[in-house]
Amino acid sequence: MKKAKPRNLRVEMVETLSLSELTVFCDANTDLVITLVDHGVVTPVAQSAPEWEFTPPHIARARKAARLMRDLGLNVAGVALVLDLIEERDALARKLALMGA
Repeated sequence: MKKAKPRNLRVEMVETLSLSELTVFCDANTDLVITLVDHGVVTPVAQSAPEWEFTPPHIARARKAARLMRDLGLNVAGVALVLDLIEERDALARKLALMGA
């Protein structure tokens, strides 16, 4: 499989995004984000929908989820599984790198 080339994009770090900002960032609608929250794919900081704020790890996870659903047609359960496997693979790769393998 061909590896993606790193992009030289300037990314500004944000502390949180609101629900409406997240929908714009992910190019998704509010219903999709609510579904992701309902299924535990992403977790907001606040517990009531209009005031939801999302931290960087959940922002990235929501964006990946929206892309997987849009590009591959996965359902929410499939997206959750794929994201968990990707995160597990990344954690194992970090451990291997620390071991010098």
